[in-house]
Amino acid sequence: MMHARSLRPRPLLAAVLLLIAALLATLPVRAAAVLPDIDARSWLLVDLTTGTTLASREPDQRVEPASLTKLMTAYLVFAALRDKRLSLEDRPPVSQVAYKATGSRMFVDPRSPARVDELLNGLIVQSGNDAAIILAEALGTTEPQFAKLMNREAKRLGMNDSNFTNASGLPDPDHYSTARDLATLATHLILDFPELYRLYSQREYTYNNIRQPNRNRLLFTDPTVDGVKTGHTAAAGYCLISSSLREDPALGIGRRLLSVVLGASSESSRAIESQKLLNFGYQNFQLLRLYKRDEPLASYRVYKGKLTEVKAGFTDDVLLTVARSQVEQVRGEVERAEPLVAPLPTGTRLGTLRVRVADQTLLERPVVALEQVEAAGWFGRAWDTIKLWIQ
Repeated sequence: MMHARSLRPRPLLAAVLLLIAALLATLPVRAAAVLPDIDARSWLLVDLTTGTTLASREPDQRVEPASLTKLMTAYLVFAALRDKRLSLEDRPPVSQVAYKATGSRMFVDPRSPARVDELLNGLIVQSGNDAAIILAEALGTTEPQFAKLMNREAKRLGMNDSNFTNASGLPDPDHYSTARDLATLATHLILDFPELYRLYSQREYTYNNIRQPNRNRLLFTDPTVDGVKTGHTAAAGYCLISSSLREDPALGIGRRLLSVVLGASSESSRAIESQKLLNFGYQNFQLLRLYKRDEPLASYRVYKGKLTEVKAGFTDDVLLTVARSQVEQVRGEVERAEPLVAPLPTGTRLGTLRVRVADQTLLERPVVALEQVEAAGWFGRAWDTIKLWIQ
């Protein structure tokens, strides 16, 4: 078990520590295990439980995202449903542009427009370009206008190496993204809209008496995979973003990994390489719970308060993903702000926990007061003032 030791900083450093914002490090963990050979142009593996990048190759290389674009289309539709700007029962009109869309389709009839819930199934399961355009026009009046909304949302999410010109992913020189940006988008889709994300686990969908299977082969071969999306064009190659949720028996919580594979050589290859990445992550990295939420880490001396000590800890579980070969090397230290002077409301920052493996800092977390300490009476405050002055 990792032990934290307390370091007593100089007064100036202690003051600075009070101003440091909480930071969950996203530095890649060094894996002692040998990475598998991945047949893809660009790829990335992330543990979403802790936000840790486990492995990658060319994650910032600009690529054509193909139908992975539809993740952004779906994200904006999900947001519109949340904000009541759209309802699942709405039947957006089918323009001639949507009706004549090329590529994969769900085959919507303009004379009988589909409901939004049907369009979402067509977009997500069948990867329908017609569904993407209908939904885009419902929110942006035109697809080019919708593309502006896509780019605005991409910037808000921190997708700084992406640009969208259409809702479906049809090739365009100015339509591009990266494995890292697409991982960011998929992460937000999963975490921001967990109920609607369930649509991505469907293996097939029938509309207009036409049954179409989900192109994500892992849904049929790995019961822990519940999404996310495939894509393919001649220039992009075969692409797949996969998400797997497996129970961690030691901790009793689900652990989710996300793989992004771009530019694989075939439909079967993108599934095989994605499975290799997911298995590599689960087999070679371990999820640790270093501290439980609201469980006291220590008690620290308080001056001028009705209590002489305050219980310190964390408002959330402190979780860490680390290579299995490095578990015994995990070390933590707490750097405290001193002196602690009442009043101290619950949640007051008392210091910083830093967790390291060798010389690499894996995460930092604020240590906070788990209880309120009210100010003492005038005599107690005066007596502690004298103590502080003497120290």
